[in-house]
Amino acid sequence: MQKVVFNIVNFSKNRNLFDSANAAPVFRVGTEGNWSRIAARHIFYYRSQAHGDRFILSFVHIFRSIDRTEFAYCIPYSYTKLQKFLMQLESRHLPFFKRNPLTETVQRRRVDLLTISSTNEFATEKQKVVFVSARVHPGETPSSYVLQGFIEFLVSDDIRAVNLRSTYTFKIVPMLNPDGVYLGNYRCSLMGFDLNRQWQDPSVWAHPTILATKNLLMQYNENPRVELCFCIDLHSHSQQTNSFLIGNLVSKDPKRCQQQLYIPYLLAELTDDYSLQYTQFNVDAEKAGTNRRTMGAILDEDCLCYTLEVSFFSYRPKDNLNDKSIPYFDYTYEFLGENLAIAILYYDEVLSNERKIEIKRTFESFLPKRSKKSFKQVRNKGIGSLDCVQAYQITLPDFQ
Repeated sequence: MQKVVFNIVNFSKNRNLFDSANAAPVFRVGTEGNWSRIAARHIFYYRSQAHGDRFILSFVHIFRSIDRTEFAYCIPYSYTKLQKFLMQLESRHLPFFKRNPLTETVQRRRVDLLTISSTNEFATEKQKVVFVSARVHPGETPSSYVLQGFIEFLVSDDIRAVNLRSTYTFKIVPMLNPDGVYLGNYRCSLMGFDLNRQWQDPSVWAHPTILATKNLLMQYNENPRVELCFCIDLHSHSQQTNSFLIGNLVSKDPKRCQQQLYIPYLLAELTDDYSLQYTQFNVDAEKAGTNRRTMGAILDEDCLCYTLEVSFFSYRPKDNLNDKSIPYFDYTYEFLGENLAIAILYYDEVLSNERKIEIKRTFESFLPKRSKKSFKQVRNKGIGSLDCVQAYQITLPDFQ
């Protein structure tokens, strides 16, 4: 048995969850074992004058055997793991599941487009489409576990999954930045770009995955047979506990504002880890090039665009800030994905008056202070055109 202290230097963030005992890296013994969290009492986060006043993360680990031990910031989810998962789904030959290539990355890696639906493509009524994407930031591995739970539920025999497949067509891009994931980058692409700031004017050579996905969304938006209902981009957060949604300011109409709160409230009912306290709607200038802001301004105003954030580390049950935080594991992330799917089903039931939901807070109470002034300036037509939309011309591919 041997005790070792690891020191990771050059952390730059003044505020994170390590210094409040709400964050812990993970480890596993062997290459196939389960990932475990390092105990909070063995973790220290402090500023070091010897390192230019940057921060150091120190943790203690006791090696109890000579077996290989692996450490990670959060539970890994690789490009290879995704491909194996998708191949397993394909091998089941499910009649409602399709996997197609959407495009290739700069390094020629495949970007998948998944379709999950039992709807009749030749029906006269509009196809109701839910679009979900993940891993534009390669280091945000929890988002892939959330998406895997989402997909596994959608293809299951659960009656709610059956109802979802017959109500919606799900279009899913499970990994927007495969090159960054493969190379082990935390936030950027192969070429050093933050791809979630490139949605306004993506480049065919530098940001091909964003360009292809944006074109796809525009195709759905322009297709008279398609009603694009949701555009949800999955992320992970290093400075907050729990999971929460971030949405746009699109209207002062009370009905529209309340409708944006249905999914947050349904998630809060369904799962212990969802936080209404952290849920917000904003128009921050630095977010103008993101999926949520750009597509929220371009797509039909009835399409709800969200960013779903989930903590890298832990959650406080039912938004209780006095409770001790509970660590996330792969299965709890997957359970959040399952509940996101169920919330979408319940959302449809609320719209059709089959389900009641109690909204206890005003929409304005979900706005950060800096956004309340913008909210007062909003008219029934969305505000996004002021700073999110640029003139562009695209060629729309065939609907797939």
